[in-house]
Amino acid sequence: MDIASFAALRGPSGRAVLAEASGADVSEGGLLATASRLRERHDPALVAAALTQVRLRQRARVKFGADADRMYFTQNGLEQSTRASVASHRARRFADRLPGGRVLELGCGIGADLIARARDGLPGDGVEIDPLTAEVARANVSALGLDGLASVRVGDATKEDPDGYDAVFADPGRRTARGRVFDPRSYEPPLDAVLEKAGRVRAACVKVAPGIPHEAVPDGAEAEWVSVGGDVKEAALWLGEFAGDVGRRATLLTSDVDPQVWTLTPSGQDVPDVREWGRYLYEPDGAVIRAHLVGEVAASVDGGLADPHIAYITSDALRPTPFASVYEVEDVVPFSVKRLRAELRRREVGVLTVKKRGSAVDVERLRRDLGFGGRRPGHGAAELTLVVTRVGRDPVALLARPVPQAPPG
Repeated sequence: MDIASFAALRGPSGRAVLAEASGADVSEGGLLATASRLRERHDPALVAAALTQVRLRQRARVKFGADADRMYFTQNGLEQSTRASVASHRARRFADRLPGGRVLELGCGIGADLIARARDGLPGDGVEIDPLTAEVARANVSALGLDGLASVRVGDATKEDPDGYDAVFADPGRRTARGRVFDPRSYEPPLDAVLEKAGRVRAACVKVAPGIPHEAVPDGAEAEWVSVGGDVKEAALWLGEFAGDVGRRATLLTSDVDPQVWTLTPSGQDVPDVREWGRYLYEPDGAVIRAHLVGEVAASVDGGLADPHIAYITSDALRPTPFASVYEVEDVVPFSVKRLRAELRRREVGVLTVKKRGSAVDVERLRRDLGFGGRRPGHGAAELTLVVTRVGRDPVALLARPVPQAPPG
């Protein structure tokens, strides 16, 4: 899609086609018939653009909920955008620390963060180097009724002057035609260039890849890793007046819709003890692991590590925690496909969940080798979790069951 096609999609004819396409079958099975029917009455190019937009909106509901049905997307813009729950979480910190402050956003993409801050009352201007993406961001600001609080312009982030703004938010590109970029020096623009801009205002936040090395976090910054529903989504560096008195934190959002928010920060815990497997296995949230806060979780559940290099916590105590999933360990055995197959058969396991950490095993192949590849369990079939890991150089397997837990109040 180019700018002319997008402009046509937003015009009267385009809106009519988009409305009609929104109520049609755009699944893989029904897409061809829907396209043929719409082309009988509308321009084929407009139909193609509308159908693409409808399918993108359906995918976007995971990130943006009901707003997705009013927003506009490009494929790359959707893939790289901040999900609404994370953007809202971040916007609240802007609003709490800098109420009413004007924010310059470098690399605003389709406008997710710009929109979230505007909804929290922070005016701002987004800068986007790609003209089409900038048009999409403008359309989203308008579609959500935020024209008076947010604006978007085409520009090069490296040439922007942050003077006159209270804060900077930056989201440098972390993907190229060859895939994801992990070296902060290869961001577009590079992280050092973004930090230079951020250092010229009172407060700033820079979105970075979750895998950013800790040594790349600048002195005085606070690094935050965020997970949603147990999956790590992103990380951010808080700078200047936004930085707290801790160097790092893990933030867990329980879900995308009205989430509970849990935050873990360093408490001076030593490296966890190494001990034998206990009755319970605690699997820390990925944000906890990224933030190097496994020791804090281990201390809170009176636990230690079976292997000092693998983030599986073991304990004989059952303690509620939002920062880890808990499993009751039924058996620990040396890893052997033959032995595990026999044991699962003896237990009449019908539903098997396989997890791994510190192991090179291929999970899907292991499931097939154990007789669970594509197998449909019978009614009332026994469920079990198989955890594949190692202690030192020795591969081990744990047979366990999830322990439901209510988060502490």
